[in-house]
Amino acid sequence: MIVRTLKECENSNRTVKTDTWQSVRLSLADDGMGFSFHITTIYAGTETPIWYKNHFETVYCISGNGEVETVSDGKVYKIEPGTVYILNKNDQHLLRGGTEDMQLACAFNPPLNGREVHDADGAYKLNDEALQNA
Repeated sequence: MIVRTLKECENSNRTVKTDTWQSVRLSLADDGMGFSFHITTIYAGTETPIWYKNHFETVYCISGNGEVETVSDGKVYKIEPGTVYILNKNDQHLLRGGTEDMQLACAFNPPLNGREVHDADGAYKLNDEALQNA
């Protein structure tokens, strides 16, 4: 069994920060679960272009507000506590923070290794590439 706290992970190399988001990676590829699980904060008033070409993701909003827009059709979906969105088709999307920071619980398949950030396309590299660039 693996037991970790959010606070422990926040104060470790499991936390990755950018200008628009912070991700605390609670479980990663080396935990052997077949997925990774993160608590991600999207900062208020920001926009992040994302295109997970190599991963599927399920996202659940814990707190805050924002929206997600699918690039292919321009549809905008409101995100608030209790909302889940599932990127089951490697959807290219824009994730926007609203009037307050948005805290999200995210699961990735395949799992992340830990230090990944979005590349120029908004994607995370697959495991072997990600490890080489960590």
